[in-house]
Amino acid sequence: MEKELVIIGGGPAGLAAAVAAYDAGVRDILILERDERLGGILNQCIHNGFGLHTFKEELTGPEYASRFIKQVQERKIDYKLHTMVLDLSGEKVITAMNRKDGLFQIKAKAIILAMGCRERSRGALNIPGYRPAGIYSAGTAQRLVNMEGFMPGKEVVILGSGDIGLIMARRMTLEGAKVKVVAELMPYSGGLKRNIVQCLDDYDIPLKLSHTVVDIQGKDRVTGITLAKVDEKGKPIPGTEEYYSCDTLLLSVGLLPENELSKKANISLSPVTGGPVVDETLATSVKGVFACGNVLHVHDLVDFVSQEAAWAGKSAAAYLEAAGAAADNGTIQHHTESEPVLITPAQGVRYTVPVYLHPEEMKEQVTVRFRVSGVKKDCAIVAYQGETELLRKKRPVVAPGEMESVVLKKEMLSGNEDIRICIE
Repeated sequence: MEKELVIIGGGPAGLAAAVAAYDAGVRDILILERDERLGGILNQCIHNGFGLHTFKEELTGPEYASRFIKQVQERKIDYKLHTMVLDLSGEKVITAMNRKDGLFQIKAKAIILAMGCRERSRGALNIPGYRPAGIYSAGTAQRLVNMEGFMPGKEVVILGSGDIGLIMARRMTLEGAKVKVVAELMPYSGGLKRNIVQCLDDYDIPLKLSHTVVDIQGKDRVTGITLAKVDEKGKPIPGTEEYYSCDTLLLSVGLLPENELSKKANISLSPVTGGPVVDETLATSVKGVFACGNVLHVHDLVDFVSQEAAWAGKSAAAYLEAAGAAADNGTIQHHTESEPVLITPAQGVRYTVPVYLHPEEMKEQVTVRFRVSGVKKDCAIVAYQGETELLRKKRPVVAPGEMESVVLKKEMLSGNEDIRICIE
């Protein structure tokens, strides 16, 4: 089977990318989704707070997803559900399988990676204790409660203050469970400020910063956990242990971009984000393969995922158009003739997306998204090219839980000196 554009993942990123690519003129599009319905993780996010940027109104996750699913269906964009992608080659050959078609291969002219991210598991944490029942990742618990109608437990401790953990603290409380405490290893929360207020403060759930779980009690089922304060290096301080009885431990200890397929295609990945290294068109190191959404870097708001994915859809359409024109002329198409300019994260900035750009081929402007490495108050986000200051944006506070962005305009840039973004 051959396709112009294949999108791997039918969540918010995949749907927005498909709609944008279609609107930019691509008609032969196929979305591959492993779940039984489109919408991805949004189907289990029944709380509100989605869509304020995109639709200018507050929606739940399923409502937000349904808007994009409707747009995909109105355009008659093809999709396959229950379809697991097993392999992706550097030549853009996708190997996938489902019950209806069995094992099949698709040769794509362009591919958009939109596989999202997964949760870090208990195995990555090295907590001592047996392996009793009652330990769940926060996202698994969310799916069980919101989609399967199953309550994981009655007395809950949550480790990690990422957004899913905070939201599940409120959700479990509303379902009648007692959430004893939310513990966070770092001296700051990993979630959005509004979620701390709405999910913990409003329900009198304590948040203990610089704390971690040092022991899990119980052999068949969790019976309790021991928390301890940690020092600057994250090591537990002896004598600060506190015991909490509970039957459930939820882990909200970070998200990792789902990049096993990217590795198979030998796409260059960032050691910081775990996602592909991309340029201003969201093109990866493999020609004709683009990436967007949480597979690229973990976002805080789905609205930004949709914006980024729409850009990837337009970029893929432009790539296909250029490739088609080059084939018609009998010429070999090269995407980038000009030298790329590197965007480097400097003091206080952990990474940037994109990692580099081509000023000569740039459209009017490019949005650079990034996260900071720590909480800073009364500061400014500053972008430099060489010694020239490109822009300065004052911020009352920046925190690792909230994604930041700057817009670089084409007329700002000159020469091919590196751009650096820092917090001052």
